[in-house]
Amino acid sequence: MFRTRRLRKHEGIRRLVKETTLSVDDFVYPLFIEEGENIETEIVSMPGIKRFSLDKISKELDEVVELKIPAVLLFGIPSEKDDEGTETWNDNGIMQQAIRFIKKNYPSLYVITDVCFCEYTSHGHCGIIHDNDVDNDATLVNIAKQTISHAKAGVDMVAPSGMMDGTIDMMRQALDNSGFVNLPIMGYSVKYASAFYGPFRDAADSAPTFGDRRTYQMDPSNRDEGMREATFDDQEGADILMVKPALSYLDIIRDLKNNFDRPIACYNVSGEYAMVKAAAEKGWIDGERVMMESLLSMKRAGADIIITYFAKEAARVLLKK
Repeated sequence: MFRTRRLRKHEGIRRLVKETTLSVDDFVYPLFIEEGENIETEIVSMPGIKRFSLDKISKELDEVVELKIPAVLLFGIPSEKDDEGTETWNDNGIMQQAIRFIKKNYPSLYVITDVCFCEYTSHGHCGIIHDNDVDNDATLVNIAKQTISHAKAGVDMVAPSGMMDGTIDMMRQALDNSGFVNLPIMGYSVKYASAFYGPFRDAADSAPTFGDRRTYQMDPSNRDEGMREATFDDQEGADILMVKPALSYLDIIRDLKNNFDRPIACYNVSGEYAMVKAAAEKGWIDGERVMMESLLSMKRAGADIIITYFAKEAARVLLKK
């Protein structure tokens, strides 16, 4: 008789044959930075996650560094919005200020920025609106402006989240032509029009004022299309390919891992975080175990990088072990 349980009988052997290992080095921690002063506001739909002004964020960053989390992903919430999101390329905008602040005061942290417009536009969509839809090519021009502004501020990596066709090519050309040939791009290569984004829109004040984002984000039904999207990003020069959301799209993460010779990232999004938190608060699940099992599943599916709001909590668990 085959007895596979022989290799499960003791913690020592379980450790020796473990196929997938989760590490603090896998994590990127998202941060929401709001323009203004004396702001430290907890996001009701994301317990434990806050919006900070720069004068209040040092305690949070101290903790990230102490926990040895290697990188942060920044989202900016400006005090003023307009139809085009012009604050995104303001060299003294909230994102640019945040980049300079972190690079000066926390030089060990690797700083990634979200390159998009939904937090900055009065209508909440990811670009310039023409005929009640985002104009892809007009938006690309502004994406280039935003990218160069982040680069000049000293960012380590840019990550465009808007799902405009040709984004990576436009950004790569803009960066190379401006002398930033070594600045990497993490593509939101396969980003679905997901219901799991709800709490994020509270966090980033980015809900659309009309319609939805299904004309530019992907249909959750489609798997093959994800490969096409990732192929375009790969060919256009993305250094890292990302899948968003993570938990409901583990098959897509594995598809990318099997087919591309680039690091694969996934975004463990706000709704995935909020569900675990809510169920744990009710006592229906062991929140810590579900958190760690969920993150492990993303790593097992093939993610080299996990962007997660659980980063601090998971880091504590891993460091304790």
